[in-house]
Amino acid sequence: MAQWLRPERSLRPLCAGAGMAVLLAGCSLAPVYHTPQVPVAAAYKTSDDPFWKDAAPADEQMRGTWWTAYGDKTLDDLESRLVTNNPTLAVAVAHYDQAAAYEAEQRSAMAPQVDDSAQPLRTRQSDNKPLRGANQPDTYSARALGLSLNYEVDLWGRVRNEVAAGHARADAAKADLASVTLSLQAQLANLYVQARGDDIQAHILDDSLGEYAKGLAMTQRRLAVGVDSGLSVARAKNQLSDARAQADEVKAQRALLEHAIGSLLGESASTFTLPADTSALAVPMTPSSVPSALLQRRPDIAAAERRTFAANADIGVARAAYYPTFSLGGLFGWQDAGGGQLVNAGNRIWAVGPSLVGSLFDGGLRRAQTREARAVFDEASGAYRVTVLRAFQEVEDNLSLVGNLTREAADEDDAAAAAKEAAGMATHRYGEGVVSYLDVVTAQTSYLQAERAAQFVRTRRLQASIDLVRALGGGWTNAGA
Repeated sequence: MAQWLRPERSLRPLCAGAGMAVLLAGCSLAPVYHTPQVPVAAAYKTSDDPFWKDAAPADEQMRGTWWTAYGDKTLDDLESRLVTNNPTLAVAVAHYDQAAAYEAEQRSAMAPQVDDSAQPLRTRQSDNKPLRGANQPDTYSARALGLSLNYEVDLWGRVRNEVAAGHARADAAKADLASVTLSLQAQLANLYVQARGDDIQAHILDDSLGEYAKGLAMTQRRLAVGVDSGLSVARAKNQLSDARAQADEVKAQRALLEHAIGSLLGESASTFTLPADTSALAVPMTPSSVPSALLQRRPDIAAAERRTFAANADIGVARAAYYPTFSLGGLFGWQDAGGGQLVNAGNRIWAVGPSLVGSLFDGGLRRAQTREARAVFDEASGAYRVTVLRAFQEVEDNLSLVGNLTREAADEDDAAAAAKEAAGMATHRYGEGVVSYLDVVTAQTSYLQAERAAQFVRTRRLQASIDLVRALGGGWTNAGA
């Protein structure tokens, strides 16, 4: 019996048991994970539209800086400032940092936990303490110094599944960050395109105001010499005032856009300014990728899939709670009664051994937790399918918009050209006294409306191309088309 209690002998069964536990530690109670199935078409419905052609190599744009395809230096500068200064993006970064830190917390459970302790005590025991010996002092000292170690042997995969779920949620938070970044970049580009469109609208109205002012002066001169009536002057004044009102409305809209852009960049709307620019932006050729590629490119789809995976791992965590927890523990240190040298061979204390803890009755807690984990997985799977279907719809919507708006823009340009010709003819014939000024007003108003409509469609087409980039998950390359 004395030999059996020798430390080197007593550790042999423990080591054998630990070795067996390590062999069992490859077990996992999480269901085999499969990505939720969503019907995926072979091609987008609009991809056969004659408008769509593969981009030339010179048009190839990297995914990260997709806005450079529009060839505008001001937009490039605004987008770079957005990434560093936007407060909403800073919130998303902090959320990702939290998720990454939580993953590290979960991963720490895979390593042994080592603690140190030091405990100097002065104790007074009760005179009536049960079983107190007659020779025991009323007060005494005790000192202890030691290290303790505890390691849970992950027999059922609880820790590994918690780590896997934490890692998946960190990936989902990273995808959320990418999704927020893409959304803010697209929002900024949309606002900028609209502001540029308003600059061109303001320029169109300024040109018309000049023509209308000339028309008013002409009618006043003709009235002065008795060639025309006051009705023509009134019509010219009405036309000029209405155009000024339209110009004021465009300026008001443009100011609101400037304020919104400033807020996106993390700057005060009171100090941010965006200079007017009437140069036209080019619409880049945007080849649409095959639908299956969308599942890999959209960050919101990636986030939804990672949360589904995490929910699947949580089922394994819940199921592992049915089984006992097996851990290995150890203690080594020194203890004495407060006198002399604490750290010496005679004051050594140590303990080592396994621990097996299980639940005999929990009132249905574990069964309810398992049902809850399965329901969370079903919810995450449903959310993934909704996200994928919405993504496909957004791509189809914007493919259709860009194609149809391209044709509409060409038609509006033709209409504006015809209206311009009609306005010139009406003005010339009025000067010759062939037609009344009503014909001039009608023709000039039609021309202004046609010009503004054509510019409005061009702006919508640019915005639809930006929305298509966002729907496709970023920029594109020919290799991914």
